[in-house]
Amino acid sequence: MLQRLKNNSSKILWLLILIVFLILVRGFEKVIFYDPLIDYYSSEYAHLTFPEINVIKLFLSYGFRFYLNSVLSLFILYVLFKDTKIVKFSILLYMILGSVSMIAFFFVLNFFADESKMTLFYIRRFIIQPIFILLLIPAFYYQKVQVSSKK
Repeated sequence: MLQRLKNNSSKILWLLILIVFLILVRGFEKVIFYDPLIDYYSSEYAHLTFPEINVIKLFLSYGFRFYLNSVLSLFILYVLFKDTKIVKFSILLYMILGSVSMIAFFFVLNFFADESKMTLFYIRRFIIQPIFILLLIPAFYYQKVQVSSKK
């Protein structure tokens, strides 16, 4: 067991560094990104009116944040699996899921903001949090185990 940890020490170090970067993105979210919804959703938002939002600035901010989280997540996938096919497929998935999430968020924001506060909350969560990595790691691990067990 200790020998295995020694053999994978650089892999573990890179994973820790990348996870720390993901934590830093979250930790400095109020400094780095424009997001008036942070304070809105952390308060008693059910009884508050929706805040004034600069839609273009919010779109660019969410896009940049999604991009940062995606790049860090792709590096994590590469460190874990050392497979460029997995990374290329993940890039495609991130592009599709990110585009659909951003379009859905801004559609709901512009047309149903007051009626769909919780829908906005959850779509926003998918955009600003690295949730997709939590789905992709077990999926690719399961696939790798299945392929290796058939050999």
